[in-house]
Amino acid sequence: MVKSMTGYGRAEDVIDGMQIAVEIKSVNHRYLEFSAKVPRSYGFLEDQLKRFIQPLLSRGKVDCFVQIDTLEDAGVTVQVNHSLADGYVAALRELIGRYGLRDDISASALGRYSDVFSIHKAEADEEKIWGAVRTVAQRAVDACVSMREQEGARLRADILSRADTILHCVAFIEQRSPETVRAYREKLCAKMQEVLADTQVDEQRILMEAAIYADKVAVDEETVRLRSHIDQLHAFFEAGEAIGRKMDFLVQEMNREANTIGSKAQDVEIARKVLDIKAEIEKIREQVQNIE
Repeated sequence: MVKSMTGYGRAEDVIDGMQIAVEIKSVNHRYLEFSAKVPRSYGFLEDQLKRFIQPLLSRGKVDCFVQIDTLEDAGVTVQVNHSLADGYVAALRELIGRYGLRDDISASALGRYSDVFSIHKAEADEEKIWGAVRTVAQRAVDACVSMREQEGARLRADILSRADTILHCVAFIEQRSPETVRAYREKLCAKMQEVLADTQVDEQRILMEAAIYADKVAVDEETVRLRSHIDQLHAFFEAGEAIGRKMDFLVQEMNREANTIGSKAQDVEIARKVLDIKAEIEKIREQVQNIE
Protein backbone atom coordinates (compact mmCIF):
# COMPACT_ATOMS: atom_id res chain seq x y z
CA MET A 1 0.00 0.00 0.00
CA VAL A 2 1.21 3.49 -0.86
CA LYS A 3 2.10 5.55 2.20
CA SER A 4 2.63 9.22 2.70
CA MET A 5 5.52 10.37 4.88
CA THR A 6 3.21 12.64 6.88
CA GLY A 7 1.77 10.97 9.94
CA TYR A 8 1.01 11.31 13.64
CA GLY A 9 0.29 8.79 16.35
CA ARG A 10 -0.07 8.88 20.12
CA ALA A 11 -0.75 6.22 22.74
CA GLU A 12 -0.60 6.02 26.51
CA ASP A 13 -1.16 3.37 29.14
CA VAL A 14 -0.31 2.35 32.70
CA ILE A 15 1.92 -0.74 32.81
CA ASP A 16 3.78 -2.16 35.81
CA GLY A 17 3.24 0.95 37.89
CA MET A 18 4.43 3.28 35.11
CA GLN A 19 2.28 5.77 33.23
CA ILE A 20 3.75 5.75 29.73
CA ALA A 21 2.92 8.09 26.85
CA VAL A 22 4.49 7.79 23.37
CA GLU A 23 3.99 10.36 20.61
CA ILE A 24 5.29 9.95 17.05
CA LYS A 25 5.38 12.61 14.34
CA SER A 26 6.71 12.18 10.79
CA VAL A 27 7.15 14.49 7.81
CA ASN A 28 8.74 14.05 4.38
CA HIS A 29 12.50 13.58 4.07
CA ARG A 30 14.85 11.99 1.54
CA TYR A 31 15.86 9.27 3.96
CA LEU A 32 14.85 7.98 7.40
CA GLU A 33 15.97 10.45 10.04
CA PHE A 34 14.95 9.35 13.52
CA SER A 35 15.24 11.24 16.78
CA ALA A 36 13.86 10.36 20.21
CA LYS A 37 13.33 12.43 23.33
CA VAL A 38 13.11 10.35 26.49
CA PRO A 39 13.46 11.16 30.22
CA ARG A 40 17.09 11.52 31.24
CA SER A 41 17.10 8.42 33.43
CA TYR A 42 15.76 6.31 30.53
CA GLY A 43 18.38 7.16 27.93
CA PHE A 44 18.85 3.49 27.06
CA LEU A 45 15.45 3.61 25.33
CA GLU A 46 16.71 5.76 22.43
CA ASP A 47 18.58 2.95 20.65
CA GLN A 48 15.78 0.50 21.39
CA LEU A 49 13.20 2.82 19.84
CA LYS A 50 15.35 3.45 16.76
CA ARG A 51 15.76 -0.28 16.09
CA PHE A 52 12.04 -0.74 16.67
CA ILE A 53 10.94 2.06 14.31
CA GLN A 54 13.32 1.44 11.38
CA PRO A 55 11.58 -1.65 9.94
CA LEU A 56 8.18 0.05 10.20
CA LEU A 57 8.89 3.48 8.69
CA SER A 58 11.41 3.38 5.85
CA ARG A 59 11.49 7.11 4.97
CA GLY A 60 10.70 10.43 6.60
CA LYS A 61 11.86 12.64 9.44
CA VAL A 62 10.48 10.85 12.49
CA ASP A 63 10.36 12.41 15.96
CA CYS A 64 9.45 10.22 18.93
CA PHE A 65 8.58 11.64 22.35
CA VAL A 66 8.36 9.38 25.42
CA GLN A 67 7.07 10.35 28.84
CA ILE A 68 7.30 7.99 31.82
CA ASP A 69 5.85 8.74 35.26
CA THR A 70 6.43 6.23 38.05
CA LEU A 71 3.26 5.70 40.07
CA GLU A 72 4.73 3.14 42.46
CA ASP A 73 8.19 3.70 43.96
CA ALA A 74 8.97 0.06 44.49
CA GLY A 75 12.58 -0.65 45.34
CA VAL A 76 13.19 2.83 46.79
CA THR A 77 15.02 2.92 50.16
CA VAL A 78 15.89 5.81 52.46
CA GLN A 79 19.20 5.48 54.28
CA VAL A 80 20.55 7.51 57.22
CA ASN A 81 24.05 8.93 57.16
CA HIS A 82 24.77 8.03 60.79
CA SER A 83 28.21 9.58 60.95
CA LEU A 84 26.83 12.89 59.69
CA ALA A 85 23.87 12.65 62.10
CA ASP A 86 26.27 12.03 64.98
CA GLY A 87 28.17 15.12 63.97
CA TYR A 88 25.02 17.25 63.88
CA VAL A 89 23.88 16.00 67.33
CA ALA A 90 27.32 16.62 68.84
CA ALA A 91 27.44 20.12 67.38
CA LEU A 92 23.94 20.92 68.65
CA ARG A 93 24.76 19.68 72.18
CA GLU A 94 27.89 21.79 72.16
CA LEU A 95 25.78 24.86 71.33
CA ILE A 96 23.29 23.98 74.11
CA GLY A 97 26.05 23.54 76.70
CA ARG A 98 28.03 26.62 75.81
CA TYR A 99 25.17 29.07 75.44
CA GLY A 100 22.65 27.61 77.86
CA LEU A 101 20.06 26.94 75.22
CA ARG A 102 16.98 24.80 75.62
CA ASP A 103 17.59 21.21 74.69
CA ASP A 104 15.03 20.58 71.95
CA ILE A 105 16.93 18.13 69.81
CA SER A 106 14.44 15.73 68.22
CA ALA A 107 14.25 13.42 65.26
CA SER A 108 12.10 15.93 63.36
CA ALA A 109 14.59 18.70 64.09
CA LEU A 110 17.47 16.57 62.90
CA GLY A 111 15.46 15.56 59.82
CA ARG A 112 15.51 19.16 58.60
CA TYR A 113 19.11 18.58 57.55
CA SER A 114 18.47 16.95 54.18
CA ASP A 115 21.96 15.55 53.82
CA VAL A 116 21.32 13.27 56.80
CA PHE A 117 19.10 11.16 54.55
CA SER A 118 19.87 9.69 51.15
CA ILE A 119 17.39 8.08 48.75
CA HIS A 120 18.48 5.01 46.82
CA LYS A 121 16.57 3.47 43.94
CA ALA A 122 16.99 -0.11 42.94
CA GLU A 123 18.73 -0.61 39.60
CA ALA A 124 16.19 -0.28 36.79
CA ASP A 125 15.13 -3.44 34.99
CA GLU A 126 15.79 -2.18 31.45
CA GLU A 127 14.21 -5.18 29.74
CA LYS A 128 11.03 -4.82 31.76
CA ILE A 129 10.84 -1.07 31.11
CA TRP A 130 11.51 -1.51 27.38
CA GLY A 131 8.84 -4.19 27.16
CA ALA A 132 6.28 -1.78 28.63
CA VAL A 133 7.38 1.13 26.42
CA ARG A 134 7.40 -1.06 23.31
CA THR A 135 3.77 -2.07 23.94
CA VAL A 136 2.70 1.58 24.00
CA ALA A 137 5.06 2.55 21.15
CA GLN A 138 3.54 -0.16 18.93
CA ARG A 139 0.11 1.42 19.26
CA ALA A 140 1.52 4.89 18.54
CA VAL A 141 3.32 3.58 15.44
CA ASP A 142 0.17 1.78 14.26
CA ALA A 143 -1.76 5.06 14.51
CA CYS A 144 0.99 6.92 12.64
CA VAL A 145 1.17 4.26 9.90
CA SER A 146 -2.63 4.29 9.55
CA MET A 147 -2.57 8.04 8.97
CA ARG A 148 0.27 7.67 6.44
CA GLU A 149 -1.72 5.01 4.57
CA GLN A 150 -4.84 7.19 4.43
CA GLU A 151 -2.81 10.12 3.14
CA GLY A 152 -1.06 7.79 0.68
CA ALA A 153 -4.40 6.63 -0.73
CA ARG A 154 -5.36 10.24 -1.44
CA LEU A 155 -1.99 10.91 -3.09
CA ARG A 156 -2.40 7.81 -5.26
CA ALA A 157 -5.84 8.88 -6.45
CA ASP A 158 -4.59 12.37 -7.30
CA ILE A 159 -1.48 11.12 -9.14
CA LEU A 160 -3.40 8.55 -11.21
CA SER A 161 -6.00 11.17 -12.12
CA ARG A 162 -3.25 13.44 -13.41
CA ALA A 163 -1.64 10.51 -15.24
CA ASP A 164 -4.96 9.94 -17.06
CA THR A 165 -4.97 13.61 -18.07
CA ILE A 166 -1.47 13.18 -19.49
CA LEU A 167 -2.60 10.13 -21.49
CA HIS A 168 -5.45 12.14 -23.01
CA CYS A 169 -2.95 14.79 -24.08
CA VAL A 170 -0.62 12.13 -25.51
CA ALA A 171 -3.49 10.63 -27.51
CA PHE A 172 -4.24 14.07 -28.97
CA ILE A 173 -0.58 14.59 -29.92
CA GLU A 174 -0.39 11.14 -31.56
CA GLN A 175 -3.46 11.96 -33.63
CA ARG A 176 -2.41 15.50 -34.42
CA SER A 177 1.23 14.84 -35.37
CA PRO A 178 0.55 13.10 -38.76
CA GLU A 179 -1.89 15.86 -39.64
CA THR A 180 0.86 18.48 -39.25
CA VAL A 181 3.05 16.57 -41.73
CA ARG A 182 0.17 16.37 -44.22
CA ALA A 183 -0.57 20.07 -43.78
CA TYR A 184 3.12 20.90 -44.29
CA ARG A 185 3.23 18.85 -47.51
CA GLU A 186 0.13 20.61 -48.88
CA LYS A 187 1.49 24.01 -47.88
CA LEU A 188 4.86 23.24 -49.49
CA CYS A 189 3.20 22.08 -52.72
CA ALA A 190 1.04 25.20 -52.89
CA LYS A 191 4.05 27.42 -52.26
CA MET A 192 6.11 25.76 -54.99
CA GLN A 193 3.25 26.01 -57.47
CA GLU A 194 2.95 29.68 -56.66
CA VAL A 195 6.66 30.30 -57.13
CA LEU A 196 7.15 28.12 -60.22
CA ALA A 197 3.90 29.24 -61.86
CA ASP A 198 3.44 27.18 -65.04
CA THR A 199 6.53 25.07 -64.49
CA GLN A 200 5.99 21.44 -63.62
CA VAL A 201 6.27 20.87 -59.86
CA ASP A 202 8.72 18.13 -58.85
CA GLU A 203 6.50 15.80 -56.83
CA GLN A 204 9.49 13.72 -55.76
CA ARG A 205 11.17 16.78 -54.26
CA ILE A 206 8.03 17.63 -52.33
CA LEU A 207 7.83 14.10 -50.94
CA MET A 208 11.49 14.21 -49.91
CA GLU A 209 11.06 17.57 -48.13
CA ALA A 210 7.93 16.30 -46.41
CA ALA A 211 9.80 13.17 -45.28
CA ILE A 212 12.62 15.30 -43.82
CA TYR A 213 10.06 17.45 -42.01
CA ALA A 214 8.19 14.39 -40.75
CA ASP A 215 11.40 12.94 -39.32
CA LYS A 216 12.21 16.25 -37.68
CA VAL A 217 8.85 16.60 -35.91
CA ALA A 218 8.18 12.90 -35.25
CA VAL A 219 7.33 12.31 -31.60
CA ASP A 220 6.07 8.73 -31.76
CA GLU A 221 9.11 7.39 -29.87
CA GLU A 222 8.62 9.95 -27.10
CA THR A 223 4.89 9.29 -26.78
CA VAL A 224 5.52 5.52 -26.61
CA ARG A 225 8.05 6.03 -23.81
CA LEU A 226 5.69 8.42 -22.01
CA ARG A 227 2.92 5.82 -22.13
CA SER A 228 5.41 3.23 -20.85
CA HIS A 229 6.37 5.48 -17.93
CA ILE A 230 2.72 5.88 -16.96
CA ASP A 231 2.25 2.10 -17.12
CA GLN A 232 5.24 1.80 -14.79
CA LEU A 233 3.63 4.38 -12.50
CA HIS A 234 0.60 2.12 -12.18
CA ALA A 235 2.87 -0.88 -11.52
CA PHE A 236 4.66 0.97 -8.71
CA PHE A 237 1.36 1.56 -6.95
CA GLU A 238 0.69 -2.17 -6.95
CA ALA A 239 4.06 -2.98 -5.36
CA GLY A 240 4.03 -3.56 -1.62
CA GLU A 241 7.18 -1.58 -0.90
CA ALA A 242 8.51 1.95 -0.52
CA ILE A 243 8.29 3.53 -3.99
CA GLY A 244 8.95 7.23 -3.39
CA ARG A 245 12.50 7.33 -4.75
CA LYS A 246 11.63 5.19 -7.78
CA MET A 247 8.70 7.43 -8.60
CA ASP A 248 10.85 10.52 -8.23
CA PHE A 249 13.22 9.16 -10.89
CA LEU A 250 10.31 8.12 -13.13
CA VAL A 251 8.79 11.61 -12.99
CA GLN A 252 12.13 13.07 -14.10
CA GLU A 253 12.06 10.76 -17.14
CA MET A 254 8.47 11.76 -17.92
CA ASN A 255 9.49 15.40 -17.83
CA ARG A 256 12.42 14.66 -20.14
CA GLU A 257 10.10 13.11 -22.76
CA ALA A 258 7.69 16.03 -22.49
CA ASN A 259 10.55 18.49 -23.07
CA THR A 260 11.66 16.55 -26.15
CA ILE A 261 8.14 16.59 -27.59
CA GLY A 262 7.95 20.31 -26.90
CA SER A 263 11.25 21.00 -28.66
CA LYS A 264 10.01 19.14 -31.77
CA ALA A 265 6.55 20.69 -31.80
CA GLN A 266 5.94 22.87 -34.87
CA ASP A 267 2.22 23.07 -34.23
CA VAL A 268 0.42 25.42 -31.85
CA GLU A 269 -2.11 22.82 -30.71
CA ILE A 270 0.61 20.28 -29.91
CA ALA A 271 2.61 22.94 -28.07
CA ARG A 272 -0.43 23.70 -25.90
CA LYS A 273 -0.88 20.03 -25.04
CA VAL A 274 2.81 19.79 -24.14
CA LEU A 275 2.34 22.66 -21.70
CA ASP A 276 -0.62 20.82 -20.17
CA ILE A 277 1.47 17.65 -19.85
CA LYS A 278 4.34 19.50 -18.16
CA ALA A 279 1.93 21.19 -15.75
CA GLU A 280 0.50 17.81 -14.72
CA ILE A 281 3.97 16.27 -14.39
CA GLU A 282 5.01 19.11 -12.09
CA LYS A 283 1.97 18.52 -9.89
CA ILE A 284 2.74 14.80 -9.81
CA ARG A 285 6.34 15.58 -8.84
CA GLU A 286 5.15 17.68 -5.91
CA GLN A 287 2.93 14.86 -4.69
CA VAL A 288 5.66 12.25 -5.11
CA GLN A 289 7.90 14.25 -2.75
CA ASN A 290 5.66 13.12 0.12
CA ILE A 291 5.43 9.42 -0.80
CA GLU A 292 7.41 6.96 1.31
